[in-house]
Amino acid sequence: MDRAVEPLDLPSAAPLELRGHSFDASRPAVMAIVNRTNDSFYQGNRHADLGSAMGALDRAVADGADIVDVGGVRAGQEGAWVTAEEEVARVLPFLERAREAYPEIVLSLDTWRAEVARSVAGVGLDLVNDTWAGHDPELVQVAADIGAGVVISHTGGLPPRTDPVGVTYGPDPLDIVRDVLATLARGAETARHAGIPQERILVDPTLDFGKTTVHSLEVLRHTADVVSLGFPVLQALSRKDFVGETLGLEADERLEGSLAATAVAAWLGATVFRAHDVRATRRVVDMVATLRGDRPPLLAQRGTTQAGP
Repeated sequence: MDRAVEPLDLPSAAPLELRGHSFDASRPAVMAIVNRTNDSFYQGNRHADLGSAMGALDRAVADGADIVDVGGVRAGQEGAWVTAEEEVARVLPFLERAREAYPEIVLSLDTWRAEVARSVAGVGLDLVNDTWAGHDPELVQVAADIGAGVVISHTGGLPPRTDPVGVTYGPDPLDIVRDVLATLARGAETARHAGIPQERILVDPTLDFGKTTVHSLEVLRHTADVVSLGFPVLQALSRKDFVGETLGLEADERLEGSLAATAVAAWLGATVFRAHDVRATRRVVDMVATLRGDRPPLLAQRGTTQAGP
């Protein structure tokens, strides 16, 4: 008896439109990370020296990065406090040189401070990556005023550079997913009211931030629910603690786990991936896009022509 076979019904997020580029299920975006710090949790991405940062940028572009996300402050609570003035001094020279070297690259600023975003707007900033979920309520309006997109994140209400301790969202394991969805929906609506078009609003469930490893794994499994909000979805998975704790590995050993998580998120409809390892991530998300049926293979010759002698 023949079995009925139905077409795959896979979630696909709305497209992201930045600097004339469109990213969607058929063209997923890799967001390269360039940390202008000397204390990033991952030693392979510490670029306090401007020359080192530009070298990292060159490699990222050569390896297939679509977006470059620069930050001047370590996300976690370890390390020295960084003032807004020092943050600007770290990121602005890089952004200026990056824009000159790569006029078409999408430039993203990882900051929670409106004054920092305002100070660097002249470089042609395309995206404000607000990883601390609107801690500075003026930041989303600054992004709108300068014509940039914005990343809406979820941190469980924790202030910047705070590691989660004893965090809980309720007795049901899915309570964390519900909180993520509600928070991202509110944040996206705030961005729309500020004047940012829907196609320039990214939502990021922000794994590890305000979450235990169990929380992050649950949210990752529910990427399709985040996609269902109707906005392009960013997943920042690279070498994070939830990968390390799952496999019992330090940051420099977490590549394979990160790529596995990336493949799952891509299959479930995320389209932007913040990554330390650009080339490997590029290959994974392109392969998944093809497996989903959204992107044709670059070659499809096998079995179509007569083999030679």
